[in-house]
Amino acid sequence: MTVDASPPQVCPVAHDFDPLNAGYLSDPYQPLKSLRDESPVHFVPSFGYWLVTRYADIAGVFADRETFSERIAQEPLAPLSEEARQILTEGVRNTPVLTNFGAPGHTRIRLRLARPFLPRRVEQLRPLIEQRTGELIDKFASNGSADLVEALTFPLPALTVFGLIGFPAEDADQLKSWCDNKLEVNWGRPSPDYQQRAATNMSLFWDYCERFVTTRLSDLADDLTSELIRQRETDEDALDDREITSVIFALSFAGHETTTNLIGNTLRQLLSRPDLLLAIQADPSSIDRAVEETLRFDSSVVAWRRVTTKPTTIGGVEVPEGAKLMLSLASANRDPEQFADPETFDIGRKNSRTHLSFGKGAHFCMGQHLARVEARVVIEMLVSRLPGLRLSDEQRWSFPPNISFRGPKELQVEWDTN
Repeated sequence: MTVDASPPQVCPVAHDFDPLNAGYLSDPYQPLKSLRDESPVHFVPSFGYWLVTRYADIAGVFADRETFSERIAQEPLAPLSEEARQILTEGVRNTPVLTNFGAPGHTRIRLRLARPFLPRRVEQLRPLIEQRTGELIDKFASNGSADLVEALTFPLPALTVFGLIGFPAEDADQLKSWCDNKLEVNWGRPSPDYQQRAATNMSLFWDYCERFVTTRLSDLADDLTSELIRQRETDEDALDDREITSVIFALSFAGHETTTNLIGNTLRQLLSRPDLLLAIQADPSSIDRAVEETLRFDSSVVAWRRVTTKPTTIGGVEVPEGAKLMLSLASANRDPEQFADPETFDIGRKNSRTHLSFGKGAHFCMGQHLARVEARVVIEMLVSRLPGLRLSDEQRWSFPPNISFRGPKELQVEWDTN
């Protein structure tokens, strides 16, 4: 694929760029802007990837699955210790199924997963999401202050997706903890000791998923796992036990981490603009626009990965076969070639929804409708139930140390209780 018809050029090197240093984690947008203004692609020695920063180029990469393979999307970013590698090899027997799987296998699995995530089916979950949100808010509404991540945006998406899969609600805290281990191992730079502990927990999580599928084989219920099993009655190409286990293992993470971050990022942007928060309180119909603009301006997925299958050019820059690409969605979503005045948070923006935060093409996020519904329900209920909602003076922003998933680790707020 050639996105830019200009003569190929040698790829510049970003010697000082490190997507895991404290400054970048705190604010990735200014470093990315500087690099994007300089060149569409840079080689980054700090972790051996080619950084792609412009909207049109990234959209082109997503569209060309022949040249740009998905297979490294969930590969550990940092080399694993021998101990951790052995634990994962022996303990996590999953197969590629979603984000790291190419056609035609990905297409086969996605078709069998699509129905539960259709907008009509997701809308049927809204009453349950509203009930759970209300119950979580009830626990802290009289306190006058809370960390909304801990009290609401962390547990709600987990309860939602785990319930969709069929996992018992009482297991949610343990399952969420295991998912957090996967986050740092696959997209961070953990120490060898952490890798070993995390690999052990990921193996325990895989065993849990495997046992759950075995249980459902003889005890079907009204959940996604059972639906995938029932498909065998009429579909000769339905998923086998290992594929179903791999699907729920993957969805357990993908189905809540990004939604937690989406809700946290949206609240962060609104709470940092009190006048806008008041306007949304007066007109809840504008919540959807605020969510879309947050997805553009402050994405919960700031980067994704691909690897080239042959020599190619991206934005006129020569890239060799086997080049690992870090596709900077955060940079693309603020590319002035796509978005006018991109550094301004504007819920009236007409093309916010063209952001790349849910990907593009064959791997466009299946859970997008569910994430949007959860975000709207949470924001609408918070502004209606907690008068004078505002950031606490104690709030200090911090973000998890990984290259792909970004959202505040805590959200300290206060409100009026009289």
